[in-house]
Amino acid sequence: MSQRTLLDDIVVLDLTQVMAGPYCAMVLADMGARVIKVEPPDGDATRRMAWADGSDSPAFSALNRGKRSVVLDLSQPAGREVCARLARTADIVLENFRPGVMQRMGLDYATLSAQHPRLIYASISGFGQTGPMASRGGFDLVAQGMSGIMSVTGEPGGPPMKAGVPITDMTAGLLALSGILAALHWRNASGRGQHIDTSLFEAGLALSTWETTQFFSGHGVPGPMGSAHRMAAPYQAVRCRDGYLTIGAANDRTFVKLAQALGHPEWTSDPRFVTATARVAHVKALEALIEAETTQRTRDEWMTVFDAAGVPCGPILDYAEAMAHPQTLARGMVVTSQHPRLGPQTTIGPAIKCSATPLDGSERAPMLGEHTDEVLLWAGYGADEVEQLRYAGVAR
Repeated sequence: MSQRTLLDDIVVLDLTQVMAGPYCAMVLADMGARVIKVEPPDGDATRRMAWADGSDSPAFSALNRGKRSVVLDLSQPAGREVCARLARTADIVLENFRPGVMQRMGLDYATLSAQHPRLIYASISGFGQTGPMASRGGFDLVAQGMSGIMSVTGEPGGPPMKAGVPITDMTAGLLALSGILAALHWRNASGRGQHIDTSLFEAGLALSTWETTQFFSGHGVPGPMGSAHRMAAPYQAVRCRDGYLTIGAANDRTFVKLAQALGHPEWTSDPRFVTATARVAHVKALEALIEAETTQRTRDEWMTVFDAAGVPCGPILDYAEAMAHPQTLARGMVVTSQHPRLGPQTTIGPAIKCSATPLDGSERAPMLGEHTDEVLLWAGYGADEVEQLRYAGVAR
């Protein structure tokens, strides 16, 4: 029988909450893995975020589609034993507790892998499993601040500003995902699992390629540059008559095209603009010259001109425009599922396209504890045992 999905027969035990871990597990579910989400009695914290209806919210739906929800009270020894039993049936365990918590519960990699050496165990934390800050909790805002991202975001002279999206959370989830998939490949050859360890702090550092290049090469401590690029110019947003447009003339050849399209071929021989280094050094002067022209016409008019000239460009859209854009829709990036409590739930679809094994983002997120019985029966518990666990408040 041919494989139906990328991750047929792979079982994931998702012990994470909020964003980085749930996002990682959701992509694994999109890829076809059976993802069992273990939640505390009051559920994942995102169930209670803005616009929640009881134990269901749009935020939870956006990060947990395609999973099965099991409620276990891990504060009880019996709850931890059920969780350990589920882990022994899993290929992957994903957790985002503070370092040390899983060890205290007997659910850490060393304990679980002793009985299940093929287990792949991924930990996402604020600062990693080692180092002087390992025991601290982690939040995207804190990681953006400590990794340097907030120091280079915004306009020069302005206050510290975070990126508009939770970039370290999402990137940590993707780093964990890449480590998990690589570990699955390695397990096929070695027969052994391993521990994957990443963090929000390291995610922020890993994204800072251009900024650390400037610093390590002795060209000063990077600061904010608005929408401009620190190593190429013009590569930024510019004003038009009716709004802003991005242009990406990031190399000499494209700069020549831009200068010609704007009617100023003489810019290419101006000593301030003849090299990338010179253009970056004089980016404000170049911006003023460009905007003296672009403010004379509309954004759409300039897009027509730049497209014809081969200059990369694009409009700056708000999310209403971005979600309705024909390219967004053509790529299947908007999916809708039917939720029993919330009704139609529209979320971002899978961003990975596979020709032979398409990812499926159409399954809704689970209600709290919706699959407890199903999963425990699948794991080998008898119906009477499940009822006893419920009666004792261990499962729900």
